[in-house]
Amino acid sequence: MKKAQLLSPAGNLTKLKIAISYGADAVYGGVSHFSLRNRAGKEFTLESFKEGIDYAHERGKKVYATINGFPFNSQLKLLESHILKMAELEPDAFIIATPGVVRLARKLAPQIPIHLSTQANVLNVLDAEVFYELGVKRIVAARELSLSDAVEIKKHLPDLELEIFVHGSMCFAFSGRCLISALQNGRVPNRGSCANDCRFDYEYYVRNPDNGVMMRLHEEEGVGTHIFNAKDLNLASHLDEILKSGAIDALKIEGRTKSNYYAGITARTYREAIDDYYEGRYRAPKYQEELNTLKNRGFTDGYIIHRPHEKLNTQNHKTAISEGSYQVNAEVSECGEWCVCRHTIRVGEYKEIIAPKGEIIPCVNNELGVIVEHNGKYLISFKKLELENGKELSEIHSGNVNRVKLPVRLPSFSFFREEI
Repeated sequence: MKKAQLLSPAGNLTKLKIAISYGADAVYGGVSHFSLRNRAGKEFTLESFKEGIDYAHERGKKVYATINGFPFNSQLKLLESHILKMAELEPDAFIIATPGVVRLARKLAPQIPIHLSTQANVLNVLDAEVFYELGVKRIVAARELSLSDAVEIKKHLPDLELEIFVHGSMCFAFSGRCLISALQNGRVPNRGSCANDCRFDYEYYVRNPDNGVMMRLHEEEGVGTHIFNAKDLNLASHLDEILKSGAIDALKIEGRTKSNYYAGITARTYREAIDDYYEGRYRAPKYQEELNTLKNRGFTDGYIIHRPHEKLNTQNHKTAISEGSYQVNAEVSECGEWCVCRHTIRVGEYKEIIAPKGEIIPCVNNELGVIVEHNGKYLISFKKLELENGKELSEIHSGNVNRVKLPVRLPSFSFFREEI
């Protein structure tokens, strides 16, 4: 059986490298506002995106370029130029949201495969067939798609690849087709500038139609005001059922604007889950324990297994985001000789080291610190915090951007963390 592909978000060059280091088979990202993430699109230039593509290809991995914004007429000439520039970088596919842009890309860059964005809302065989006939190689299905419907599409179109989201933020609107941010802030979600209005606090009011008087409705304490706030998708406990169906070719993680730690932990955890499934040792509680270390809005398994009317637990009415079970204290540089503080580190305190799967963490005891193995985990403690600028500290906080010398070279992009 062909293994399903693990696809991770690449919000910038560092996250691209982290995702690949931690186990992603492919990454997705883009340049400019056509990429549907204005903030992430600005993190990449054509030069750095090309560097990322080369980095991935050297390691046998793939990069999919996002051109999935919804363009206006005034942007079409600029879009043509952008497609040609992106094609020169030789990504492994374009991710596109509309049939017109699909046809344009096929005309301008026929050598680049087309993947259809989830924003095209494909839910059935009829729509899938239309895009397949347009030349689409893979469809990123609507998040409302059920597994049984995915199986039907695959039976009808066996050569069409199907990709689904398995983890990350969920839009409360149909496959992300939301305009609340456009109405309230003038920031158009379908062009990459969503203000995440669904995560805001809201107050409830009722209007008397006879006199126009507005009265605020008081809420039951503890219920909260986040009426649009969807929980985060988490399908780690259902991958065995999904993969067993044989209908899904790629599993996608959302989160181009999320943290470096998120990029690493989600890639590593889903990599382990996929590999475990094919090796016959699926362990759902283990994956959930690791994913719970991430900041999240609470988790839901979305709609691929259950239908919307079958449950009422997809919304978080209490908070826009909550802390995970662990705090990230530091991130190790690509060279492995330094770390940058992300939360307080004090001399003598032990932090857990998280590294890409298969990497060797050396134990050491020298003048800078000690690394020990304890119950299958590797822990680091500093004897002194020696900064790159020559200063020596007894503790360091996240506001200090100076790099800290490590006792020994560690795997690139490792993290130090502690339980909250």
